[in-house]
Amino acid sequence: MRTVVGVLRGGPSSEYEVSLASGAAVLEALNKEVYDPKDIFISRSGEWHVHGVPTTPERALRGVDVAFNVLHGEFGEDGKVQRMLDTFGVPYTGSDAFGSAVAFNKQHTKDIVRELGLQVPHSRLVDEGDDVEEVSFELFRTFPHPVIIKPVVGGSSVGTTLAQSFHGLQDGLRHALAHAPKALVEEYIKGKEATVGVIDSFRGQDVYTLFPVEVVPQAPHGFYSYDAKYKAGSVEYVPGRFTEEEKTQLAQLAARAHTGLGLAHYSRSDFIVSKRGIYFLETNSAAACGLGKEALLPKALRAVGSSLTEFLDHVLQLARIGKKR
Repeated sequence: MRTVVGVLRGGPSSEYEVSLASGAAVLEALNKEVYDPKDIFISRSGEWHVHGVPTTPERALRGVDVAFNVLHGEFGEDGKVQRMLDTFGVPYTGSDAFGSAVAFNKQHTKDIVRELGLQVPHSRLVDEGDDVEEVSFELFRTFPHPVIIKPVVGGSSVGTTLAQSFHGLQDGLRHALAHAPKALVEEYIKGKEATVGVIDSFRGQDVYTLFPVEVVPQAPHGFYSYDAKYKAGSVEYVPGRFTEEEKTQLAQLAARAHTGLGLAHYSRSDFIVSKRGIYFLETNSAAACGLGKEALLPKALRAVGSSLTEFLDHVLQLARIGKKR
């Protein structure tokens, strides 16, 4: 009898389209001789569907042996759907509710990895209740520029901007605060952007790290933007532009972040390799890792001779036996 896999995709967040692409890739790559895929789509308004038919969450999850969660952003990454799945007794891929919620908040993540010894950019939190113009004047006078401004929660670089002027800073804060109740202002670290995938219990290793890969945005933003991440042809995937020492350090730092944040099954951490050292940017928990054709993790899997199909089978096995940190 085949294992019924409920693939959760869509959802109410601003990363809806990314989630749809990831879910479609998972549905296509699952080994149909072993798994019986169940397409569980959640609309932007939060309505659940099974194979296109509206239903309730309880009915959608009925008969599901294991859920593969690719709900990016709010609801899928912040612990909400994890708590729901726990309530219904459905095992699922990725971290538990607590680990997901921690990784979803960029400031909480930075606080933890700093304690783990990772270097992080200088930053400042801005609350939605603050006077944006007043805060912008203060930051422009006192903060190293340029700056990266991002919502404190969320992913896929949604709401993120690079500001090089007072007006850019002010507009960037308003843009970020339109996506979250707090904005994180970080100094812009010039260097090579690296991303490192981590998989639990893979190929005989407790924590297996994929090759560190440099991501070169082919766009005018000057940083790894939403468009650069998810539009075909907008990213150059460069696997060999780090020294052996940098590769070793990146792998160690990604593994340390993954375990220190209490994440499960898989994650992907982003770094900047600069003349001042390696800076941690953020960690994407399992639900936040894009799995579509243009996403980084499937490309990194192919680079080590694996495939999305092999990876999905491995992660589903971990989920079924209930292996979490």
